[in-house]
Amino acid sequence: MIKLHKIIASGLGFGFFPIAPGTAGSILGIGLLYAVNYWLNYLGYQELTIILINLFAIILMTFIGVQSIKVVHRTWKHDASEIVIDEIVGVWIAVLAMPFQWQYYLYALILFRFFDIVKPLFIRRLDKMQGDWSVMLDDVLAGIYSLIVLQTLYFLNVL
Repeated sequence: MIKLHKIIASGLGFGFFPIAPGTAGSILGIGLLYAVNYWLNYLGYQELTIILINLFAIILMTFIGVQSIKVVHRTWKHDASEIVIDEIVGVWIAVLAMPFQWQYYLYALILFRFFDIVKPLFIRRLDKMQGDWSVMLDDVLAGIYSLIVLQTLYFLNVL
């Protein structure tokens, strides 16, 4: 069972990339979501349905991810670089409810990585906490900040 949690926590092994595993996990996350949403669009699902499916996936993977983080923390250090499920969830949040165009997925990825690396406005405080949830929540907050910026730029017709 621990093997399954390592696979989940490491984002199918992307967390083991030797350089920038967080970015590798974020790229995996945005790529997976783009592929799923492409498929849902192809099948003719309405935009609101796709948003709700994405929201369900975010919530589900947040809880599954925290459980996997809790398990791998028994053998890995706290917030080990191999743990990237939090980046996957965070980047999914960053692109939530945006129009289905590859550019928005790219913008979401860039904004999310910016907020995840710089850690402004309480993200750093969450990152320094030692709980299993803190590993996930700093990236959730980075995703929310990215989503706010992206949605604002979209609303103002900047993008």
